Amino acid sequence: MKGDAPLRDDIHILLIGDPGIAKTRFLQSITTLAPKSIYVSGKSVSTAGLTASAEKDELGDGGWTLKAGALVLASGGMCAIDEFDKIDEEDRASLHEVMESASVSIAKAGIVAKFKAKTAILAAANPKHGRFNQTKNLADQFDIPPSLLSRFDLLFPIMDVLDEEKDSKLADHILSSHAAAAAGTSAPEDADVDVLDKTLLKKYIAYARRYVHPVLSDGAKEKIKNFYVDLRKMGKNSGSVPITPRYIEGMIRLSEAHAKLRLSNEVEESDAEAAITLMKYVLMKVLTDQETGRIDVDIIATGRARSQVEKIENVLDIIRAKTRETEAVHIDEVIKDAEATGMDSGLARRVLRELLQKGEIYEKEPGWVSLVGKEK
Repeated sequence: MKGDAPLRDDIHILLIGDPGIAKTRFLQSITTLAPKSIYVSGKSVSTAGLTASAEKDELGDGGWTLKAGALVLASGGMCAIDEFDKIDEEDRASLHEVMESASVSIAKAGIVAKFKAKTAILAAANPKHGRFNQTKNLADQFDIPPSLLSRFDLLFPIMDVLDEEKDSKLADHILSSHAAAAAGTSAPEDADVDVLDKTLLKKYIAYARRYVHPVLSDGAKEKIKNFYVDLRKMGKNSGSVPITPRYIEGMIRLSEAHAKLRLSNEVEESDAEAAITLMKYVLMKVLTDQETGRIDVDIIATGRARSQVEKIENVLDIIRAKTRETEAVHIDEVIKDAEATGMDSGLARRVLRELLQKGEIYEKEPGWVSLVGKEK
């Protein structure tokens, strides 16, 4: 802790993948390995279930007590949240404080309290429209608010890719696992893979968490600093912001985790390189604007790439200019002027529909639009 600001050291990871690729099985398997872990499903979870609930003691003096939820109970460990996109928006709001400050503030039934929730979150979700469309920005297909997405250190899109060789191996594995279960024996292990004993691995993780506390070396600091500065330079002329200071903290946490994996109390350059490699993967897969090819952190931070914002501003400027002398402008005129600036007519119509839905413009009469708040 530096001053009064606590530094979070838990890593939050979000897996967003096509349906039917065993995300639930993966989360459940991880909870059997991670010491002090809890699994919950977004379909049945509530704010009280995640944070804390107030209950009246009917058998005692009738007073109110607070009961800890999953994130508080898992403090010091991990909480796996399946179907993350299915959690109600109101319930998801309770996660902001937990993910950023590792605490839960409660004010219920006249009780004001603060719980410790130093909990790492591993969440899984489905794309907004069922499956990913790889021709569009992946982040546009996440049905999760940008304010919450930006608090995850790593976001992994998992796609169901058609590959005959991999499909054959997967089918063989599933069939052999079911055959072994029916026979009451263990599933055969892949000869090419060394598998650690689960009990040993669980003890290894618990030991590393408790006894290994890595400190950044000068070399590791320099690696992370150079990566951050070089990325920021890339956005100087493009108008987009490739990375923000929040991601420095994320890379530090990942570097420290890699050092813990080696049971080392010093974060070396190799640890920083591993963290940078993971960060690059997320930047390329999730934060790259498909239209411009630029890395743009606003895709996550605000929910829109800079290129999309520029198009919206362009349409608004056209309407603003056209309605200086008149009360409204015909939609066809707006689209014609937008095409003159290089914008596709279909995109211009989509932008207009979005502006109408958000109440930034309105239809004075069918086919004629004006800015909301424009003086009559």
